[in-house]
Amino acid sequence: MGSRHDTDCDTIEPCNVGDAPRCPRCGDVVGLLKWLPPYRVALELHGEEPGDYIRGTGYERLVSERFAEAFRAEGLTGLEGFHPVEIARVRFMKKRVRKPITAPRYYVVWPCFGRAAVDLVLNRVRFAPPLSCMECRCTGIDAVHGFVLEPGTWAGEDIFRPRGMQGDIVVSERFKVFVERHGLTNMVLTPTEQIVWDPSNLGPAPLPTA
Repeated sequence: MGSRHDTDCDTIEPCNVGDAPRCPRCGDVVGLLKWLPPYRVALELHGEEPGDYIRGTGYERLVSERFAEAFRAEGLTGLEGFHPVEIARVRFMKKRVRKPITAPRYYVVWPCFGRAAVDLVLNRVRFAPPLSCMECRCTGIDAVHGFVLEPGTWAGEDIFRPRGMQGDIVVSERFKVFVERHGLTNMVLTPTEQIVWDPSNLGPAPLPTA
């Protein structure tokens, strides 16, 4: 936020959605409704130029053509879709900016739901209520003070949503290097152990005692 590439988007009617993903074991909903065609959006530029990576209203993300081409050329994994998106209009949110702009071509993608799962022993995450399904590990979260993945659960995807924290996107070290090498914009990568979200000041979940 606040960079020269700070960009948001809004879907444009008709906005069609499909079923939400469900846990194969307990049947509970484990994600948001999936966006279906037609893929039409309005870009909102809070900066000066459109970014390469734009958060959608659901789990979808918009990536620029250069992002998409580099991602596929280098054999990175974890993104699904790559459907072309129609940019209906571009709006500058800063009143003083009034220069002509040509938006790049964008594609809609979805970070996959991987098999990787948050570690229930070493996590500093406060879950509420307690987990009831060890497959999806889907429940409410009161606070996050860093998290790690359970050993042996990650299948090597470069970008994915982990079980237990489906609302978050995790990327590999290879993805981080990819972003830096290509200078891709409008995203910030933070080590998972440094992620902090604690609106009620509950503090981190206690680590198990020996």
